[in-house]
Amino acid sequence: MCHIQLLIEYPFALVEGLFSMTSRSTRHCAIVLASAALATTSLAACGNGSSSTAGGGQKVIGVSVADQKSLFYVAEVAGIKDEAKKEGYKVKISSANNDSSEQVKQVNDLLTQQVGALIFTSQDSTAAAAGVRAANQANVPVIAVDQRPENGQGDLKTYIATDSVKAADQLCTWMFKQIGNRGKIAILHGVLGSTAEIQRTKGCQQAIKRNPKIKVVAQETANWDETQAFKATQNILTAHPDLKAVFGESDAMSMGASKAAKEAGKNIFSVGIDGFPTMFDAVKSGLTQATMAQQPYKMGRLAVRNAVALLNGKGQDIPAEQYQKTVLIDKDTVMHHKVEEFYGPDAQSFK
Repeated sequence: MCHIQLLIEYPFALVEGLFSMTSRSTRHCAIVLASAALATTSLAACGNGSSSTAGGGQKVIGVSVADQKSLFYVAEVAGIKDEAKKEGYKVKISSANNDSSEQVKQVNDLLTQQVGALIFTSQDSTAAAAGVRAANQANVPVIAVDQRPENGQGDLKTYIATDSVKAADQLCTWMFKQIGNRGKIAILHGVLGSTAEIQRTKGCQQAIKRNPKIKVVAQETANWDETQAFKATQNILTAHPDLKAVFGESDAMSMGASKAAKEAGKNIFSVGIDGFPTMFDAVKSGLTQATMAQQPYKMGRLAVRNAVALLNGKGQDIPAEQYQKTVLIDKDTVMHHKVEEFYGPDAQSFK
C-alpha cells in the first residue's frame, strides 16, 4: 500500500527529466537526487506522524458525542474544548443528533482525517461497537465517556463515567424512604440498551428488591427526552391516578413527569440523575424533589488529559475504568452546592 501511494504521488516528470541528461556525472547526480526524493516521499507516506497532527503540526483529537441537546453532553464538550485549549491541542467535534447510523459515519469520517485519538460518547451499543472497532482497526486509541461498549466489542484505553448502578440505587433508596417505603411507582427509561439505561435500571431494581412494599406499576421508554416523558407520564397517571412517585433515569425525564403531574393536578414525587442546571432550579422551586449530580465537565477535561498522554506515549498508567462521584441534590443540599461544580464555569448559560 505504501509503495502504491509513493508511485502515485511521486512527480514522474521530474525524474524523467533528470535521467534524460547525457553526462555520466550529471546522470549520477540525478540518481542521488531522485533517491533522496524517493526516501523523503516514502517517509511521508509510510510514517505515523500524520495520525496525530493537522496543518501546521498541531496535534488533533477527534470527538464524537451522541448529541448536543443533552446538557450533560454540552458540559462534556465544554470541558473537552477548555482542556484542549489549555494543552495546545486541536479538537474535531461531531454530534450525531441521537442517530446511531449517523454517528458510525461520523466516527469513520474523523478517522479518515487522521486524528491521533478518539474521545467517544456513543448513542447506543450499536454505534459504540462499530465506532470502537473502526478506531481499533485504524490504530487510534479510544477514550470512552459515559457510554461503554459491551465486552468483546472493542479495545478501550479507558472508560470515564458515573457509576450509574450505585447512583440509581442510592437515589431510589432515598426516594422510597421519602414516600414511606411503600406505594406505586413508575420508571421512565432512557435509550434502551445504552450503558446508562442498563445501569440505572439495575441500580433502582436493587433498591426495589430491598423494599417489597414498593410496587412498579408502569415502565415506559422516554429516551432521555422531557417531551416524551411528559406524554408517557400523562398516560401513566390516567391508568394509575394513585401513583406516588416516578424514577426518571435522567433529569429531563424527571422534569417531564413532574410537569405532566402538575398539569393533571397530581402531587407526585419525582427524581432524576444528571444534576442539570435546570434541575437545580426545579429542586429549589419544588417542581422535582432530587437529582444525583454527575460531573460531565470534569469528565470531558479528564478525557483530553488521557488523550494527550496517549498521544505522547505516556498513557501506560491510565486506569481501565475511571468512575466519578455523584452528589445527592435535594431541598436540603441544593443551597450548599453550585451547579458550576458539576457542569463547569458556563453552566448557567446551558439552561
